[in-house]
Amino acid sequence: MSTLNDINTKSQCELILNHLKSGKSINPLYALNQYGCFRLGARIYDLKQSGYQIDKQMIKTENGKKYASYSLRVN
Repeated sequence: MSTLNDINTKSQCELILNHLKSGKSINPLYALNQYGCFRLGARIYDLKQSGYQIDKQMIKTENGKKYASYSLRVN
């Protein structure tokens, strides 16, 4: 029996995967605003465990802060 948390995780993974499959990258702020995903890194981990090849690029802002941007690897 799946819990509500499992269902939310699965739904977020599907939304994020569809976003990545459309050729776009995704970052934590976008994932939160568009999909309500507070833990993008965890969802990316789940997708990688399912066999998807996802690349991570660290972005540095003008004020020195860093964040990750993820994209689906094109073979």
